[in-house]
Amino acid sequence: MRRCFATLFLATVFLHRALAAPAIEHLEPPFWWTGMQHKSVQLMVHGAGIGRMQPAVDYPGVRIASSTRVPNANYLFIDLEIAPDAQAGSFDIVFEGGGASLRHPYQLRARAPGSGARRGFSNGDAIYQIMPDRFANGDPSNDSVPGMLERADRKNPGGRHGGDIQGAIGRLDYIAGLGFTQLWPTPLVENDMPAYSYHGYAATNHYRIDPRYGSNEDFVRLSNEARKRGIGLIQDVVLSHIGKHHWWMKDLPTPDWINYGGQFVPTAHHRVAVQDKYAAQADSRNFTAGWFVESMPDLNQTNPLVANYLIQNNIWWIEYAGLSGLRIDTYGYSDGAFLTEYTRRLMREYPNLNMVGEEWSTLPPVVARWQRGKVNFDGYTSSLPSLMDFPLVETMRGALGSPGKGFTGVYEMLSLDHLYPEPDKLVLFGGNHDMARMYSVVGEDFDRYRMNMVFLMTMPRIPQFYTGDEILMTSPTKERDDAAYRIDFPGGWAGDKVDAFSGRGLGARQREAQALVRKLATWRKGEPVIHTGKLMHFGPQDNTWVYFRYSDNKRIMVAMNNNPTEMVLPTARFQEMLKGTPSGVDILSGKTVDLGRELRLAPKATLVIELPGA
Repeated sequence: MRRCFATLFLATVFLHRALAAPAIEHLEPPFWWTGMQHKSVQLMVHGAGIGRMQPAVDYPGVRIASSTRVPNANYLFIDLEIAPDAQAGSFDIVFEGGGASLRHPYQLRARAPGSGARRGFSNGDAIYQIMPDRFANGDPSNDSVPGMLERADRKNPGGRHGGDIQGAIGRLDYIAGLGFTQLWPTPLVENDMPAYSYHGYAATNHYRIDPRYGSNEDFVRLSNEARKRGIGLIQDVVLSHIGKHHWWMKDLPTPDWINYGGQFVPTAHHRVAVQDKYAAQADSRNFTAGWFVESMPDLNQTNPLVANYLIQNNIWWIEYAGLSGLRIDTYGYSDGAFLTEYTRRLMREYPNLNMVGEEWSTLPPVVARWQRGKVNFDGYTSSLPSLMDFPLVETMRGALGSPGKGFTGVYEMLSLDHLYPEPDKLVLFGGNHDMARMYSVVGEDFDRYRMNMVFLMTMPRIPQFYTGDEILMTSPTKERDDAAYRIDFPGGWAGDKVDAFSGRGLGARQREAQALVRKLATWRKGEPVIHTGKLMHFGPQDNTWVYFRYSDNKRIMVAMNNNPTEMVLPTARFQEMLKGTPSGVDILSGKTVDLGRELRLAPKATLVIELPGA
């Protein structure tokens, strides 16, 4: 009987200890790799009382360099040091304390061959941007997911419509067929928000693809399937803010994890304050620490734990999904010192990668500050290769949207390229998911749409195209209207009356636009002079503009007439580049163009003329 009571007592004690033992709710990153340039990884461990336990590992080439405890005992940060000769494999992280013991498996993976030397997107590429929720629904079973806050409602302009990763995989042949070599989806990580969760810019879990898009494995499959078709995958990332329903918000690691102590203070958007020698410190801090909206808490990147978490997360996705680059949302809203370290770390890990930052300013000096190689008055340095060229984009949209302006503004904007260390590395675009549709901006004038397309594909920039512009999608232009910019791509849903992927139901002009995009993107893909050649432009006259792309063995002449009447240009003015060339061939029409004494441009004509010889 005593033996029975003793056994029962011991069993009760062990059961109590088992019940009292902390359970790990999150451990991030979920795995890591051997052979990385940075020889350590910092694990964020989250679970009730885990901060009071002592971690240990026993695996060759791996040791715990340090553990960081924070005011919230539900967190523990573990720095694992990984030796250069450490081998891929699995091991347990053992946590002990308070009479309890806990084991959690961890894995080091082998890097894919050549991972560190991967080539990022470049001037030889053309980027196709999609908003996955509005592009194609390949798996209706995941439109709404039990337990998630927002369900699909295609009738709601601001709701989820059901587009997903499988839909994008199923349309890769269409994208490749148009001539594009890079795919940029807006963010796909979990956004478990009660409304407007479709856009993806309010993350609630940094390491999980939103189940309404698919799984992490589906994202990797998208990358692999795209690569088979000669298409790289660019991930859209957000560094400055998260969604209010992020799992952190229920149990913040530190009191200063979120700016302004977790209380909503809106940013005043004074973006120049961080590079203005006269700026008040309050304005500078408010720009980077202020929140976009109350539903998007702003992260405190001056906290080294926050900073390291974000850096590692981006590296993790690049390595895990085989990415060819990143598009970084609201770039300048992040802390400047953090951005310096962020870009340094990522470019050290992947020296040939490309990353493009969004700095929505029409002032070249504001944009140029962030590009690598820029000598700033305050000594600020960056390793960011590329930025979105909003100054040139907005100027060209204005010129074509108000034809009376002429091309002088565009010509003068290009003359400011000397402000950028590498202007050819900027990303040029006609529009994106935050802007009025390009076709509407030009007054639904197909000839001016053609000018914008030619400009996009022939400038010394990396071109980026927004899905739907190839079928002349329209939108309001007076006030911002996100829902109108992001309507569903026709043919992406079963039962759609129009299928733009196959061409069924498209109007004649829409098919002509698709053919134009296909011709230009396909032609550009095989033209090194457009990728890396120099630019010479001649000052606009009478609402016409002529410029050349040239190298040692090729010349391309682009001529635009933004007038409703024919214009005749004496070619003697362009002899610096023509050098007596009597004629060339327009790649759009295939016709020979006489250049002997004059160039005749039909009303609102755009010519892309290949010139013979060097």
